[in-house]
Amino acid sequence: MNKSTFKKVAALTLVAAFGGLSAFAQDGGAKVFGGAKQFRTWSIGINGGVAAPVIFLGGHNDYNEWDANFGYGAYIQKQITHAFGLKLDYQGGKVSGTYNGNTNGQVNPGFPSFETTINYAASLQAQIDLTSLLLKRDSKVALYVQGGYGLTGYDPGDGAKRTEQFIPVGGGLKFKLSEGINLDLGYTMNFLDADNLDRTWFGPTNDKWSYGYAGLSFALGNKSKKNLDWVNPYALMYDELKDNELRQEVEALKSRVAATEGDVSNIKKDSDGDGVSDVFDKEPNTPAGNVVDGAGRTIVFPKQEVAPTPEAPSNTIQFDFNSDKLRPESAPAIENLASELKSSNGKLLLEGHASAEGTEAYNMDLSKRRATSVKKALVKAGVKSGNITTKGYGETRPVASNDTEEGRQKNRRVEFKQQ
Repeated sequence: MNKSTFKKVAALTLVAAFGGLSAFAQDGGAKVFGGAKQFRTWSIGINGGVAAPVIFLGGHNDYNEWDANFGYGAYIQKQITHAFGLKLDYQGGKVSGTYNGNTNGQVNPGFPSFETTINYAASLQAQIDLTSLLLKRDSKVALYVQGGYGLTGYDPGDGAKRTEQFIPVGGGLKFKLSEGINLDLGYTMNFLDADNLDRTWFGPTNDKWSYGYAGLSFALGNKSKKNLDWVNPYALMYDELKDNELRQEVEALKSRVAATEGDVSNIKKDSDGDGVSDVFDKEPNTPAGNVVDGAGRTIVFPKQEVAPTPEAPSNTIQFDFNSDKLRPESAPAIENLASELKSSNGKLLLEGHASAEGTEAYNMDLSKRRATSVKKALVKAGVKSGNITTKGYGETRPVASNDTEEGRQKNRRVEFKQQ
């Protein structure tokens, strides 16, 4: 790779990196599923492995026998979207090789061997996650490619330290060990803009070296947040759009069921308590205790009078479905309770409750309104407002099963407790 070609490749690499960054920023990238701020986007990594003056693609090498030497590296990475990140990468280590005149008839480069210390190789690289193309909802392994541009400083052993440009190109696999820790296996080919890494200016092409490594990366930031590089936006879009619609449909269905149950409750409603629903009751205000026929009309027995049955004492006032209005039959209980409180000047706690139809928030509000309705009736009857406390429990304290209408009716209540 000559100098002119190298500069073109370097320029194109940087344009691609920053162009990709701009494009992802403009079209929203992670914003389609709520914004990158809800994720961890910074990470650091360390690694170690093998450095060699050859690459797996082949090509000309001044020395026909190479050594495997220890290399090391570190980086800091900013994840722009789930599939695109920028990393500031550092490599260091040593490369070395030997000329063997008996191998392939290669011309002697001038020195029997070389050993070069790479003091640093710093580069800005763009990393693209290819696994995101698979649309998998929950991946634990990711395949990535990366490339960029950098500067390296090295000592080829001839007493003169060098600083040159290079282009790193590579890829690898990362494995999700936990929410904040990844195992990284990678390979990078470094193309140098010079032919002096091995101390010689020999051969038709510039020098290069490779670095194969294993390492760990650690996500930075709030541990309660997920890492953006493991996020699948398609899965999140499904959860936020499709599942949300499904939840809305379920809520709508619950509302329709509640409305239907309300209609059924109205059909079963028996305001005068004679055993005949209001819909069919021909005598809607039958006195308590009267015997009625199928149309709700009082049956008169000439030789026998039916005495009214007194209402059993209770500390509970019942309500109709989805209603905070007092039933007419609650009036005696209100009057008796008001009389007791006025004579004793006692304090009272009213606890409102609801059945399980509708949302929890709505039922909580309904239970409070029911308790308030009883308080207003007591205050109207002469009880001091300051002596009455109200509290709503929603559907959290049922006294009967919410699986039947009979049980749900018992749960639509206000209990009163003297303090």
